[in-house]
Amino acid sequence: MSPTLPASLSRRDLVLAGLMTALTGPALAQGLPMSVNALTARANAGTVGIISGGVDGTYIRIAADLAAVLDDGDTLRVLAIVGKGSLRNIADILLLRGIDIGIVQSDALAFARRQRILPGVGTLIQYIAKLYDEEIHILARADIRMLEDLAGKPVNVDVPGSGTAMTASLVFDMLGIPVVMTDETQDVALTRLRRGEIAAMAFVAGKPARIFGGVPAGSDLHFLPIPATPELIETYLPSSLASADYPMLIAPGTTVETIAVGAVMAVYAWQPGSDRHRKVSRFIEALHAQFGEFLRPPRHPKWREVNLAAEVPGWVRFEAAPSAARLTIR
Repeated sequence: MSPTLPASLSRRDLVLAGLMTALTGPALAQGLPMSVNALTARANAGTVGIISGGVDGTYIRIAADLAAVLDDGDTLRVLAIVGKGSLRNIADILLLRGIDIGIVQSDALAFARRQRILPGVGTLIQYIAKLYDEEIHILARADIRMLEDLAGKPVNVDVPGSGTAMTASLVFDMLGIPVVMTDETQDVALTRLRRGEIAAMAFVAGKPARIFGGVPAGSDLHFLPIPATPELIETYLPSSLASADYPMLIAPGTTVETIAVGAVMAVYAWQPGSDRHRKVSRFIEALHAQFGEFLRPPRHPKWREVNLAAEVPGWVRFEAAPSAARLTIR
């Protein structure tokens, strides 16, 4: 038998009460009447919003996996949200209600600080975990033998606002190499590079990147080594490209030195003891407790590269509460 609802409840109260009863079953209905504020508080008490990437990218699939594995519909609810790039995701974490966590490139924080885009961002944004790495590829013409040879020459860095454009700008600036950046899509850039119309193209992607698989042997194109200089290692990680990754571009048994940028689970630096800090702490607790589930199909294979204890250069780790206590509804 349905509970008797007092006439004082508004139509919105009745609609919300019916919706919550349908979603959570009769247990909630036993507590009626509930005010709209109480229903809203109950719905939001364990909800964590994660801003990710575009619908065709890896970030949104990682966020969807987090929702699928960690969302229990009661004490923790995870909402995967489509985002518009690393810098925008950081801004959304800082400014938007309901956004607790974002997936971004690890160099986005350095770029925001260097360009003074978001004041105080270095103290307001922290990280929960480093995810997988994406290597920085610089494919060049035969006459370009080292990065310094690119000074004053056209280098494609993908479309404006892309992760590659941000990373390329940072790397060349840190190394003091003034290049002429062009901003065409990567497929157009590769065609222009093969014609000799540009000196090189930069691309940030997890190896092996599919776009380079179509470069035929004998094309005279090659990857430039990127040394892990002290300036770069403050933000990036040393890595390499091997012949097994690109057999048409790298000689058998050899490697090309490069650097990698990590995908990072970023978070606002919530004050310990606050409701938002407790919510994020609960999320982190669930992530660690159920991490093994991410290593099994149908979860994205990039989860197998994740080490929750890995450090991220230039970032501060979010200090979760020792044990995420059950959130109380005020």
